[in-house]
Formats: sequence, C-alpha cells, structure tokens
Amino acid sequence: MEFIETVEALQAQYGTPGPTALQKVADRITPAYRRWIASARFLVLTTVGPEGTDGSPRGDDGPVVLELDDRHLALPDWRGNQRIDSLRNIVRDGRVSLMFMVPGSTNVVRVNGTARLTADAGLRARFEKKGLQPRTVIVIEIGEVYFQCSRAIMRSGLWSSGDLGDALPTAGEILAEVSDGAEGGAGYDAEWAGRAAKTMW
Repeated sequence: MEFIETVEALQAQYGTPGPTALQKVADRITPAYRRWIASARFLVLTTVGPEGTDGSPRGDDGPVVLELDDRHLALPDWRGNQRIDSLRNIVRDGRVSLMFMVPGSTNVVRVNGTARLTADAGLRARFEKKGLQPRTVIVIEIGEVYFQCSRAIMRSGLWSSGDLGDALPTAGEILAEVSDGAEGGAGYDAEWAGRAAKTMW
C-alpha cells in the first residue's frame, strides 16, 4: 500500500475546489451564520495538545454558545466527566474547531479559531441556570466560519435512521468490558438516568 506523503500529491489526487467551497467562508459571524449558530443546541469541540487531539460533544437546552460580538463566541463548560482533556489542551494550545449541528438539517456549520479559558465571574453569571454556573467559560476568537458540504449527513441518514434497536452496547457494558469486569457495568446503567438528572448542570 502506498501512502500520500506530500501536499502536492494530495492536490493532484483531488484537484481544485469549486468556487462555492471558497466563497462560503467568512471571517466573522454574518447575519445568516448568526441565525444558524443561534439555533444550534449541540456542537463538537475539537482541540489539540501535546498528547494529541481531543473531540468533545457540547450541548445545552438552548443556544449552545453565546455570541459576545461578531468575532467572539462564549461556550460554557457545563458539568461533564471532569477529565478536562479539552480544557487542558486549550490552556496549552488555543487552536480549536467547533462543528455546530441542528437536528433535521443536513448542513453543519464550522468555526475555526483560537480559544482561551476564563473563570470570570461576570461571564459565568450570564449562563446561570437553576442557581448553578459553569466552572469556566471558553472564549473563542473566530478565524473563519463556513458551512460544510451536506453529503456526509445525507449519506448517513443521521436524522432519519432510527433502526438501531438493541444493536448498540450500553455505556455500562463498555465500562465492564474495558475494565475486565472490575467496574459494575449493570450498576452504572441502572444508576445513570437518576444521577444525570441530578447533575445536569
């Protein structure tokens, strides 16, 4: 098997992108991109650090980010697994990408930029829910924003495929498998719904 080792060889394989692929890119939040991002309750945050890359799902019960101005977004760090992989990466290397998704839409909007982490009390208070605030907020400076080609979601039938049934292992089953049974998988599954409800924020 031969591997592509140079950018020139890669470009020879794919050719030149069409004009739309380049024209869709903005360096700030435009009115149309603003409407799209404000509708998104879910995104995937991608970061990079000395140990490698990290991809982290982020979701909220309303807009997943707050627009500070047309070049800056704020993403609250709501309660998760406390691994802080993404946050550790941001502190050491600010490069980030955010992929915004809206159920039912075949489009995905991407923001590439740089991020910094803050525990600023005033900014944290803007996200307060049920008396709780995020521990930190990620502030993203936008480098570019654009919509992705919709073919991937169309091919996958992402929003229409409801035929998984019992095919997927539960989180508890995965936990039991990777820990060689040391962790109680069935107990994890049984307790998760109640635990998540109490610790959502």
